[in-house]
Amino acid sequence: MKNYFAVILCLALLVIGSGCATIYGTAVDERNVRTVAGDIKIKTTILQKFIEDDVVKTFAIDIACYYGHVYLIGEYDAEKQKNRAIKIAGNVEGVKDVTTYLLEKKDGDPCGTTDNLAIKAKIKAKLIKDENVWSTNIDVTVVQCNVVFVGLVGSDKEIGKIIAHGKSIGGVRSVKSFLKVAPHHNQ
Repeated sequence: MKNYFAVILCLALLVIGSGCATIYGTAVDERNVRTVAGDIKIKTTILQKFIEDDVVKTFAIDIACYYGHVYLIGEYDAEKQKNRAIKIAGNVEGVKDVTTYLLEKKDGDPCGTTDNLAIKAKIKAKLIKDENVWSTNIDVTVVQCNVVFVGLVGSDKEIGKIIAHGKSIGGVRSVKSFLKVAPHHNQ
């Protein structure tokens, strides 16, 4: 019962905390409302299954979903945790494909949570300041000082600018882009 309450509380906080951003994000998103709602449902279902699973049970994996394509980005403690997370995500209704950027946790890595958060904040600030980048449809995750971009943008030129912003931040080890140019028709 206690675990059930924790799951409900986490999901409620997720919805409340992202409510305004979700409404705004939906208004400026290239995807139609049905597609956005489906992607949010997939993401929420995966998160709930991760929390309930005895092997995965982690918040160290970020989940993004665009057009049913799921991205798992983060860290894992053991190979079985990584494999289980991928299997869970792939078995959720509506998931078309799963792409991962999952790194094994390293003891003694000089890049810690504070470094990751600082890098992410600096990148987000650069993206917001850049009037030629539509940053509302971009997820930025930093894992072990490696930057990962996921989302929808307007052009290949925009993807290049976003990657350049990531590479311009001190302390960044690498930049990985899963950015895609959004189709100009609603799906």
